Amino acid sequence: MKYPIYCIFGFLFLLVSLPTSAQLLGREEQGKASFYAQMFNGRKTSCGEKFSQTELTAAHRTLPFNTMVEVTNLSNNKSVIVRINDRGPYHHSRMLDLTRAAAQHLGFLAKGVATIKMRIVGMEGMVLLGKDEFVTDTGEILEKVLK
Repeated sequence: MKYPIYCIFGFLFLLVSLPTSAQLLGREEQGKASFYAQMFNGRKTSCGEKFSQTELTAAHRTLPFNTMVEVTNLSNNKSVIVRINDRGPYHHSRMLDLTRAAAQHLGFLAKGVATIKMRIVGMEGMVLLGKDEFVTDTGEILEKVLK
């Protein structure tokens, strides 16, 4: 009867891994973002998906795959939500590599690199935070009061 043992181990894995992922929610970072060269279109990403320049996805060195991040171009305040599905960028001074579609939404195709703010807004492919929401130290999601 190995089935119950697998269930127990699976349940324990979820208990251990979910709080860590939930702690990422709402975290913000600033840095540089670039976008993938056209030659990567159609290749496999680190998570095994076929890369497409038309999708709203990105590469990050350490965030779990399927983490949803809101990226804001600080020079024009344009934002887009992307899903992490690859590893990189390999240029040491950059935080994210975006698809061409995401870079176009953010308005930096001509420049190639932008200074951005990245905010983790969801996990497992689901957006959990709205634009005006934040996470408290206790894990509660609250809405910012705009004056």
